[in-house]
Amino acid sequence: MPELRYLDALNRAHHEEMARDERVVVLGEDVGAKGGVFGVTAGLLERFGEERVIDTPLAESAIVGCAIGMAINGLVPIAEIQFADFLHPAFDQIVSEAARMRYRSNGAFGCPLVIRVPYGGAHGTALYHSQCVEAFYAHVPGLKVVAPYTPYDAKGMLKAAVRDPDPVLFLEHKRLYRIVRGEVPEEDYEVPIGPAVVRRPGKHLSVFTYGWMLHETLRAAEMVQPEGIEVEVVEIRTLRPLDKLTILRSVAKTNKALVVYEDNRFCGYGAEIAALIAEEAFEELDGPVMRLGGPDVPAVPFARSLEEAWMPDADRIAQAIRRLARY
Repeated sequence: MPELRYLDALNRAHHEEMARDERVVVLGEDVGAKGGVFGVTAGLLERFGEERVIDTPLAESAIVGCAIGMAINGLVPIAEIQFADFLHPAFDQIVSEAARMRYRSNGAFGCPLVIRVPYGGAHGTALYHSQCVEAFYAHVPGLKVVAPYTPYDAKGMLKAAVRDPDPVLFLEHKRLYRIVRGEVPEEDYEVPIGPAVVRRPGKHLSVFTYGWMLHETLRAAEMVQPEGIEVEVVEIRTLRPLDKLTILRSVAKTNKALVVYEDNRFCGYGAEIAALIAEEAFEELDGPVMRLGGPDVPAVPFARSLEEAWMPDADRIAQAIRRLARY
């Protein structure tokens, strides 16, 4: 089984899905000749032609709006937005149109659309290129939101997203593209949208996380193991719909819960997980449900030292784990 980088796994999924189904098209800024801002769509233009691989103007609302029109007229578009920060001009198209299409048409129309979005802080990209936007969109019924971590999941979940009859927001943390590698089957497979996965079993407390924070949390779990703290790490790879059963089962096993996410802590996505545990697993808890998120400042700073100070990392996660373990 070949070992691929995260971005190569996504590229394979594009090639295979476009070869499997001639209705699949790709559109976005520089997705053609350039192969996408990070190279995820490399080779698609040469193989499938400009009628199926469409370079668009710098107009995110138009990209998503055109993709919605394609979807309700029989195509299966994959729209690439270069950075999550640029997704906001398309907010109305996503929330008011794509997500509500099936509901507003009483089931007459679906909207089989995938919107791929790089997100998160990395490499000094700072303001306008580092935002975490998941909390805005996971709030919206009718929209699925995923954030896979492994190359295996990236390929399998993108295939599942393309084959889904309704819109899927596909979040790709930028640090994953060239750092994370893993075995990826050459044959066709899907990773279902929905289930979370236990990445590391433990018995003293549970940490729920996703995206690049999974990478840092697994490092933190290694750091505290010599201290006798065995951490269960659960990856929430689908943010909506949320796999409540896996979360509650883990809390029932360890009796303590920490939620780690990169976005601003206040009203971030982790608050939803914390609320779920407080409401449905209160009697299982031996300590408070704790959250570790980014600071409440407007953006990830540009200076490398400040970016590192902003981002939650393994050291800070380990500190939070020790604090919770003392209860």
